[in-house]
Amino acid sequence: MNLIHKIEKIYKNMFNDEPLLVRSPGRLNLIGEHTDYNLGFVLPAAINKAVYFAVAPRQDKTCKLFAADLNEAFDFTLDRLVKSDKHWPNYLMGVVDQLIKAGHEINGFNCVFGGDIPIGAGLSSSAAIEAGLAFSLNQIFDLHIDKLSLVKLAQKAENEFVGVNCGIMDQFINIFGESGNALRIDCRSLDYELVPFDYDNISLVFFNTNVLHSLASSEYNLRRAECGKGVEIIKKEFSQVNSLRDVSRDLLNTFKSKMEPLTFQRCKYVVEENERLLKACEALKVHDLNTFGALMYQTHEGLSRDYEVSCPELDFLVDETKDIPAVYGARMMGGGFGGCTINIIENEFVESVSSSISKKYKQKFNREASVYVTKIGGGTSIVCKEENAAIR
Repeated sequence: MNLIHKIEKIYKNMFNDEPLLVRSPGRLNLIGEHTDYNLGFVLPAAINKAVYFAVAPRQDKTCKLFAADLNEAFDFTLDRLVKSDKHWPNYLMGVVDQLIKAGHEINGFNCVFGGDIPIGAGLSSSAAIEAGLAFSLNQIFDLHIDKLSLVKLAQKAENEFVGVNCGIMDQFINIFGESGNALRIDCRSLDYELVPFDYDNISLVFFNTNVLHSLASSEYNLRRAECGKGVEIIKKEFSQVNSLRDVSRDLLNTFKSKMEPLTFQRCKYVVEENERLLKACEALKVHDLNTFGALMYQTHEGLSRDYEVSCPELDFLVDETKDIPAVYGARMMGGGFGGCTINIIENEFVESVSSSISKKYKQKFNREASVYVTKIGGGTSIVCKEENAAIR
């Protein structure tokens, strides 16, 4: 039984009416890491793993949620939004909270959701839940909220109600993603451009270190501060510089003697990563995966050596791919200190490469490396009845 049919069946058994069916995808980031909070560029894509929703309006102010993957229910009312110790309801209540704060008139609703995005792998299941519900409620209550406003609303739900200071990339690609394309997002202006990534012969494969991000939160805040320190030094002489996005490599080099070595090192990575991303987009436009893959390896080197957010497990997984012709590129993805590497691998070699690297990883670290195979898919959308019936 496919996932959307399963979610629909659970919904009908619980509520005995016809729901709206919505698919809300996870995401990957091809290149452009730790550039978002420096107002640079990112290059995410929606993937073919998703959270599926069955949602319908109620006539009262009660909201009934059911998390199918956890087999857990949660109810709340529109006039009493209180954080839950269960944690997962907060991502959904946060969306309702933002809709109410924005002055939208909504009733209660019934909602069943579940999916196949691996939790904790950095594929952004949280944004899929937030943006997916925001999209669904926009539909069932006919709110006429535009796509960018939905993105901002979903981000604020996580910032303000869940309490996670995330950037806008995850919710943005969830709503704006298109099949066969990555999305180059300018994190300063929020302008975006579709960049083709429509290869039938390759898969995007994640090797999960299964290492907990124990340092990720504190080091993330430290990196932000280090980048900010560099900007302050440059801004004293160039008032128009408000972020590292405004800094070229040549300009940064003129300030090398005026910065602490570590500050310069952090800024150097971010400035170079923005340049790499723009080169990577040009490579994809001419279907040059070899150049794109080489840039991915350079990004990992920068993240490991200059930004220092990698770990031995991530470095090992990337290094092991370098001499395999079927692997175009690999790098760590996400905040760092654990999590996944992203790898571009030819389809026919995915199984053999995954098996070989997993075996070596187990021998080296006595820990399993989980493997997730994905393709690029479309953004959040309604699953029409005909489509659902055809894939049952």
